[in-house]
Amino acid sequence: MNTKILDSLDDIRKLDGSGMLDSLELLPAQVEEIVQSASKLRFPVGYKRAKNIVVAGMGGSALGAHIIKSLFFKELTVPMEIVNGYHLPAYVGKDTFVLLSSYSGATEETISALEAAKAKKAKIAVITSGGRLAKWARATKAPALIFTTANNPCGSPRMGLGYSIVGQLILFAKTGFIRLPAGEINAIIHLFKKFNAEFGVVARQQENIAKRLAIKTVDKTVWFIGAEHLAGNMHTAANQMNENAKRFAGYFLLPELNHHLMEGLLHPKTNKENLLFVLVESDLYDHKIQKRMAITKKVLEKNRIDFVSYKCQEDGAVAQAMEILSWLSYTSFYSALLEKIDPTPIPFVDYFKKEIGK
Repeated sequence: MNTKILDSLDDIRKLDGSGMLDSLELLPAQVEEIVQSASKLRFPVGYKRAKNIVVAGMGGSALGAHIIKSLFFKELTVPMEIVNGYHLPAYVGKDTFVLLSSYSGATEETISALEAAKAKKAKIAVITSGGRLAKWARATKAPALIFTTANNPCGSPRMGLGYSIVGQLILFAKTGFIRLPAGEINAIIHLFKKFNAEFGVVARQQENIAKRLAIKTVDKTVWFIGAEHLAGNMHTAANQMNENAKRFAGYFLLPELNHHLMEGLLHPKTNKENLLFVLVESDLYDHKIQKRMAITKKVLEKNRIDFVSYKCQEDGAVAQAMEILSWLSYTSFYSALLEKIDPTPIPFVDYFKKEIGK
C-alpha cells in the first residue's frame, strides 16, 4: 500500500478528477453562501405555530437533518421526523412544518413527498439548488433556500453539507424551533477553516489523524460508534465512507448497541481480520454513556476486534459536530485515494437511477 499519495497534492489531483478536495476545502465558503442566500428569507407567521416537523430527503440531501436532529435533540420545541422515502406519516396536516431537502431539486422520493404535503395542506419549505422544487417554490412563493452549488465543485450532495447543515439550522431558527446564538455561524466558519488545516492535505500523515485513520480502513469494513449529540455524525460518516471510498461501512449508537451488537462480534471468525470500529468519544456525553464507551472498548479487546478511539477536542456540542464532520469527511476522501479511486463518481447509484427511471 502506497500511503505517500496522501501527502502529495499533485498525486491527489491526478486521482481526484472531479474536485472533491476543493469541495472539502470550500466548506467555509458554502456556509458563507447559504447565510447570504438566507438573509432575506421570511416565514409566514403560521409556520411558527407548527406542532411537528418532517424533513423529507434522501442520501446526502438528508445528512444535515440527521446531524441537526441529534445535535438539538434536547432543544427542539416540537417533534421532528426524517422521512427517507416516498410517503409522509398519516399525522402530517396543516399544523406540520414539512421541509423538502433535495440537492438537485429533482429527487423522485422528495417530489412525491411534496405532492403529499400539498395534499395535506402542510406548511412547506424547500432547500435545494434548483430543479422542480425550486421552480415550484418560486411559482408559489413558498419559503425556500436556493443555493448555487458554486462552492461544491464536485457536485456531490454529501459534500455540500455547509449548505445543508447551516441552511437547515437557519430555517429552524427562523421558524423558532431552535435557538441560534449570535455568532454561532461565524464560529462554524472559523472551525471549518481550522479543521482544513488540521485534517487537510497540508497536514502530513504524522500529525494528521484523518490520514492515519484512512490507512487503518484499508481491507476493513468500518463501523462508526457514537452517541447522543453526535448520532447524526455517525450516519453521515457511514454514508460518506460508502459513497466516497466505495467501502462497506455502517454505524451503531450507544447505549443501544450494548443490548445486542456485542454478541455478534464472535462470528464469523474473520471478524478479527475484517472489522474496524471507530469510536467517537465526548466529555459532553452523559456519564453513563462515557462508562459504556469504556466497557465497549474492553468487549472489543476481548473479541480481538480492531478499533480506533477518538475524543472530541472542541468544547461545545455544535463545535464537536463540526469537528467530527470535517475529520471523517476527510477520512473517507483519503480512504478512496488509498484504493486508487476517484471519490466522486457513484456508478452503481447512477446505474440504479437509470434503471428505476425506465
